[in-house]
Parts: sequence; C-alpha cells; structure tokens
Amino acid sequence: MNNEEVKEWLEIADRDLDSAYLLNEAVRRHFEVICYHCAQAGEKYLKGYLVFNDIIPKKTHDLRLLNLDCSEIDNDFQNVYDECKFLTTFAADIRYPNKYEVTENDVSRAITAVEKIKNFKPILDLRLIVATDC
Repeated sequence: MNNEEVKEWLEIADRDLDSAYLLNEAVRRHFEVICYHCAQAGEKYLKGYLVFNDIIPKKTHDLRLLNLDCSEIDNDFQNVYDECKFLTTFAADIRYPNKYEVTENDVSRAITAVEKIKNFKPILDLRLIVATDC
C-alpha cells in the first residue's frame, strides 16, 4: 500500500466535496452538478480505502459495487450502503441529457450522504493513518 496514493485519493475526494459546497452556495445552483460532485467524492473515499487495503479499485462509478468491495474488508461498510446507492444515481449518467430531474431535496440528500461516508469511522481512521505516515 502506498500511503501517498491513498492520501491523494482522499484529497481529491475532499476537493470534489468542497466543489459541491461552493456550487451549493452559488446564486445559480446547478443541482445535477452539485450531486455529481458529491458522487465523485464518495467514489474517491471508497477507492482510497480499497487502495489502502492493497486492492485495485474497479474502474466503475457505481458506489454500490465499491461499497461491496469495502464490505469484504470491513462489514461495517454496510452501514453506508444506502448512501452509496443514492449517490450512484448521480455518478455518471446525470451528466447527459434527459436522464434525471434533480431537485433541491436531492442536493441536500447527496451532501448528507457523502458527509456520512467522509465521516464514517473507517474513512476517518484511514485519514489519520495516512496523515501521520506521510
């Protein structure tokens, strides 16, 4: 495992989440873009966890699949499966025409979902480990 690589996954995830926060505060709020960044952040938190555990993440935007891979390492990841399932809605197809109408409620749910993944104990523990090793 390369802690620098794991740290980079987490930092990129944090930047995606920061982007979602900034876009959510903008005058013109593009709901689908905010939700997309939330999904991207969640994906990268999960992939960072997998890389830390010497698993090459699948080339997928499906957070449900990534969550299942994480659950094979730590069964507690089942506690954030619903968040992963919801965020997968916004992972890729949302960036194409006529796929899904995104509402302000979706934005709130997406931000809450990715914050739950970010603050999930295994991810928090991972952040502490790579911060002290790098």
